[in-house]
Amino acid sequence: MTNDNLAKKIKIFDTTLRDGEQSPGASMNAFEKLEIARQLAKLNVDIIEAGFAVSSNDDFEAVKKIAMEIKGPVICSLARLVKEDIDRAWEAVKYSNNPRIHVFIATSKIHIEKKLKMSNEKVISNIKDMVSYAKSLCNDIEFSAEDASRTDFDFMILALKTAIIAGASTINIPDTVGYAQPQEFGKRIKKIIKELKDLIDKKNITVSVHCHDDLGNAVANSLSGIKNGATQVEGCINGIGERAGNCAIEELIMNLETRKNYYNCCTEINLKEIFLTSKLVSEITGLNLSRNKAIVGRNAFSHEAGIHQHGMFADKNTYEIMNKESIGWIGESIVIGKHSGKHAIKEILTKSGYNITEPILNEINLKVKNLADLKKQITNESIIEMANNSIKN
Repeated sequence: MTNDNLAKKIKIFDTTLRDGEQSPGASMNAFEKLEIARQLAKLNVDIIEAGFAVSSNDDFEAVKKIAMEIKGPVICSLARLVKEDIDRAWEAVKYSNNPRIHVFIATSKIHIEKKLKMSNEKVISNIKDMVSYAKSLCNDIEFSAEDASRTDFDFMILALKTAIIAGASTINIPDTVGYAQPQEFGKRIKKIIKELKDLIDKKNITVSVHCHDDLGNAVANSLSGIKNGATQVEGCINGIGERAGNCAIEELIMNLETRKNYYNCCTEINLKEIFLTSKLVSEITGLNLSRNKAIVGRNAFSHEAGIHQHGMFADKNTYEIMNKESIGWIGESIVIGKHSGKHAIKEILTKSGYNITEPILNEINLKVKNLADLKKQITNESIIEMANNSIKN
């Protein structure tokens, strides 16, 4: 858990169970969602978006079960700016000690004209009426301006201002299609906060960002949002979600943790639960992680190159900027392959109780090199077997 009285608190809004579930092939039943929600509570996220209650009976039941059981985090359901959606969301989340209704409507020209087929005036009227209605049911309302990064700035400000006056306590700025670039997105967040400063300060409004990864910028854009004043970040465990996915929560958290002096921010996250949470989400959704996935991938803290291994034996800080134990990472740090050197082989054998002479070590090292041309990775057991054979001979 990272906290500092002098640092800005960043709320972590986890939408693994809603936006993450929209990953093709990643749908979850109510029981699976509850299992993940329990783990997210252990991770100590601030908000769990448990689903889109109106989308199906199963999703409604999942949100309801989570709202009834999970204590601590805010429990949230997504809803369009439609009375039926809002009613259904409230029926599901009202059992929580900390319920939230998250309403949204598209604000970009292309979405308004092609998808909603509304006028700008109708969109603003809808925001005013439906945010007010949601507020009459639930005290905690979040409003999202869908496709905000492609929305005309003045119209977006009008939409956000209308939502705040109508009762929204959180305004969310989504880069819905992953179009924004980090500097550009940060500049937009900074400008929004400047334009709405009086309202934000007076009503204690949380400014949130929700970034997609279509161009690979979701984490970078989210961090840029934080750097420019955002105090809530939305994303998914392992970066799952629509198309190329969302901001990977574990990556964002560890950027803030590892570079505290740069961001001067903190979270309430229980870091030791990061790896287990990632593993659970991967197993339940069936979405396997890339070996080189940042923070939680199999190779994230593994070293095969001899130079790196030598440095690691001297001081872990030479090649590791994070403490893997702090996030509960499980795996083999020193991996033996064709790029490994004698230092790693000697370390493995010494830890196994062998006192190997230099000539025998050279012999084992040569055997490892030859075997590595046939196999991508050499196990510790294979090295011990080579040592036994060399000693016998």
